Amino acid sequence: MFNPTKNFAPFESKIWLASPTMHGDEQKFVQEAFDTNWVSTVGANLTELEKNICRHVGCKYAVALASGTSAIHLAVKLAPVKAGDKVFCSDLTFSATVNPVVYEKGIPIFIDSDRETWNLNPAALERAFKLFSDVKVVIVANLYGTPAKFDEIKQICEKNSAILIEDAAESLGATYKGQQTGTFGHVNAISFNGNKIITTSGGGMLLTDDENAAKLARKWSTQSREPAPWYQHIDVGYNYRMSNIVAGIGRGQLLHLDEHIAAKKKIYERYRDGLKDLPVKMRRCFHSRKVV
Repeated sequence: MFNPTKNFAPFESKIWLASPTMHGDEQKFVQEAFDTNWVSTVGANLTELEKNICRHVGCKYAVALASGTSAIHLAVKLAPVKAGDKVFCSDLTFSATVNPVVYEKGIPIFIDSDRETWNLNPAALERAFKLFSDVKVVIVANLYGTPAKFDEIKQICEKNSAILIEDAAESLGATYKGQQTGTFGHVNAISFNGNKIITTSGGGMLLTDDENAAKLARKWSTQSREPAPWYQHIDVGYNYRMSNIVAGIGRGQLLHLDEHIAAKKKIYERYRDGLKDLPVKMRRCFHSRKVV
């Protein structure tokens, strides 16, 4: 009988999936937050991080949040997903893609993966709509930063009057047919967790071209407080807004996004060259665009 404790010795040093790379600019912006006493959920770091992410990705509005999961949750609410609603989801992804559906008491229905990208399979999605014609929301994750086949997926969603949410948590900096990820859905999410291409230690962002969606997400993320001189709440809200201190880390990281993308390319090239004599196909999806 196979016994892994007898047949395998532990690695002498741990092999990390990913680890953050800090540069020093992050500390400058964090210190600025301390020096100006803007340490809560408003301030220049938040404003600049949102503005510069929009500029890089090519979307109109961004809402900086406590996590990528927060962004997906608000996207699910904006869809809107209600109790009992079925939602098509990628079946090969981290649980954070799907958990927000359950938060809203929706029912995830998992769609098989495409062999080439490992992401949601367009042909399987088309078949799923024939079985569940009442589904009106689709959540697609870009696994390991590789974009899904969005031209086909968007066409299928439009044909079935379904809202597309893009979970671009792992794919900031990647493009699909020249278009930056984080822009394919009606509302999209990116992550700044410690294992992402840039980090704020933890955090995420909701991206959209819909001004009303952005305004509502911003309101929900700050406990849904109404613009009144007293505490007034009509909607259920959440403590999801990113702090100005955390945003300072992201603001400094964003200055080095192109460097991080270049490092990713070098890793890709090392694997490509090392595996060139094997029947392995490599996909390259990162594209650098300068952020001022």
